[in-house]
Amino acid sequence: MNRIQHQIIFYEDRNFQGRHYECSTDCADLSPYFSHCNSIRVDSDWWVVYERPNYMGYQYVLSRGEYPDYQRWMGFNDSIRSCRSYPHVRGNYRMRIYERPDFGGQMMEFMDDCPSIYDCFHYRDIHSCQVMDGYWIFYEHPNYRGQQYFLRPGEYRRYSDWGGYNSITGSFRHMRDF
Repeated sequence: MNRIQHQIIFYEDRNFQGRHYECSTDCADLSPYFSHCNSIRVDSDWWVVYERPNYMGYQYVLSRGEYPDYQRWMGFNDSIRSCRSYPHVRGNYRMRIYERPDFGGQMMEFMDDCPSIYDCFHYRDIHSCQVMDGYWIFYEHPNYRGQQYFLRPGEYRRYSDWGGYNSITGSFRHMRDF
């Protein structure tokens, strides 16, 4: 019986050139394996790569495919220092967002993507959320642009709980179609 290998390959140079490192498990510190990252191949599942060790800093959510330079994954620079893999989720996607911390104020429940939070929720700020089902990605700007924040099922009482530097969120999508 063949076992599917979940793999991501990091390359120091653009267009899959130069020194590379193949990774098949979560890694809290990639710095021993390469000094910078300019291209990535994702062979299966979703991966979240982080700018700093220990799953800190800017995060980028990558689906199966090829990323010949860091701008293709919306990277701000060529620094990737940790990564985690997440399997595809089958079934429902459900999340509640709130205008205030600790699940206060106006609430709205979503089961599908939202290209403009302001158009749907009439607020630009999300201070807390509850992810009941599936994996979701928050984006800093509308239409799935800008800095990304990966959310798995759980409670996020403040925007800092999902790694946000502020409460402004422009759009979000679930990872079913990503």
